[in-house]
Amino acid sequence: MHSIKRGIAATVAVAALALTGCSAGGGDDGPVGLDFWAWAPNVDKVVEIWNEQNPDIQVTVQKQDGGDPVITKLLTALKAGSGAPDLIQAEYQKIPTLVSSDALADISGDLDADVADEFADGLWSSVTLGSDAVYAVPQDSGPMMFYYREDIFEELGLEAPTTWDEYAEVAAAVHASDPSRYLGTFSANDAGWFTGLAQQAGASWWSIDGDAWGVDIDESPTQQVAEYWGGLVEEGVIDNKPMYTPEWNAGLNDGSQVGWLSAVWAPGVLSGNAADTAGLWRAAPMPQWDADAPATGAWGGSSTAVTTQTENQAAAAEFATWLNTDPEAVAAMADVMGIYPAATDAAAEALTTSPEFFSNQEDFYDVAAEAADTIAPFTYGPNVNVTFSAYNDEFAKAAEAKTSSAFLDAVAEMQQITVDDLENTGFTVE
Repeated sequence: MHSIKRGIAATVAVAALALTGCSAGGGDDGPVGLDFWAWAPNVDKVVEIWNEQNPDIQVTVQKQDGGDPVITKLLTALKAGSGAPDLIQAEYQKIPTLVSSDALADISGDLDADVADEFADGLWSSVTLGSDAVYAVPQDSGPMMFYYREDIFEELGLEAPTTWDEYAEVAAAVHASDPSRYLGTFSANDAGWFTGLAQQAGASWWSIDGDAWGVDIDESPTQQVAEYWGGLVEEGVIDNKPMYTPEWNAGLNDGSQVGWLSAVWAPGVLSGNAADTAGLWRAAPMPQWDADAPATGAWGGSSTAVTTQTENQAAAAEFATWLNTDPEAVAAMADVMGIYPAATDAAAEALTTSPEFFSNQEDFYDVAAEAADTIAPFTYGPNVNVTFSAYNDEFAKAAEAKTSSAFLDAVAEMQQITVDDLENTGFTVE
C-alpha cells in the first residue's frame, strides 16, 4: 500500500505545480474546466446548479455506462496518458481496484477537516480504505432494510422481527400458514446482497497492512451468516430461488414473497415489479444480531472521486465536496436523480415525503436515516469481481444442496479463490 500512496503523492505533486500561480477558481486564461464521468440519471441537472454558481470552475458531465465498463475505460485512458476525466463516479467496491492502479488521487489535503462528519463512519471508511488518505467523497448509499407485507403480517398476527432469531420464527410462521408463502429467499446470484448481510454481522472481507492485503472472508461473522441462512434453507422455511426472476416478481405480486431484505432503493423496484401492491408494504430496520449494538450493511452506493490525471485537483475536490454535502445539491440529487444521498443530515432534510409506493408509512425516511447511520465499516479489495463471481458459483451449489454445511463450504471456497487470485496477480497477501 505504501507504494500505491507514493505513486499518488507524486501525481499530487505534479498537480500542485500545475496549479502554482493559479487558484482553483481559474486565472487569466478563463475558467477551470473539469470533466466528470458519471452514469447516474440526471446528474447533469445537478451540475447545472454548480455551473451557474461557480463561473470560474465549470464542470462538464460525460455520461458513461456504469459498473465495469467505466472502470476499464478509465484505466485504459490512464495507461495511455490522455483522455481520462478529472472526476469519476465510482462505486465503493471499485475504489480499491482504482487505488491499486494509481487511478485515484488522495484528496485529504484538499478537504475541510469536518467533511467526514457529514457521513456515517462505516460509509466514510469505504473511501479511505482504513488509512488517513481520502480517495473519494461519498455520493449515495444503500443502507439495508427489511420490507414486509403489512397486510399479511396483520392477517397472521405477526410483528416485524427485530432480531435474527425472531426472523427465523416469523419465517416459520409465514410458511406454516401457507406452503407457497415465504418470508424471503436466499439469492445465490446477488453477491452484493450477501456482502451487506455479512457486513452487518461485523465482517470486513479485505484489510490492508503496509504493502500487503489480508483476506478475511472465511471468518466467524460471514460463517455465522452463511450457517444461519443455510439452516433456514435446509429447514425449508425460506425460499432459495434467485431474485429478479419472473418467478420472484410473481411472488411479490401474489403475496407468496411476504418479505424482502433489501436496501433503501427498494421502493423503486417494488413499484416497477409489483405496482398493484402499493400501500401494502412496510419498511423496518434490519433484524439484528445484537439488539444493543444496532448495525446494518450496504447494498449499492457510489462516490465522487478525483483522478490522478487531473491538473486541477483542488478545484475537482471542491466540486466533489459541494456535490455531496451542500444542502441544495443534496436536495437536487434526491429529487432529480432519485438516489439516497450519503450525507446523513442533508439527506434527512431533503427527504421529508415518503415514496409514493409507501404512502401508508409516513416515517419511511426516518427508518432509512436510522439505518444509514448504522452502516458498519467494510473494506473491499482490489479483486472484488473475482470474489463476487466466486460467490455466484459456490453459493449456487450450496443453494442447490440445501444444507448449512454446504453454505459454510461455499464461504471457505470464496476465501481460497480470492487469496489465490491476489497471489496470482502479484499482490502480497498476509
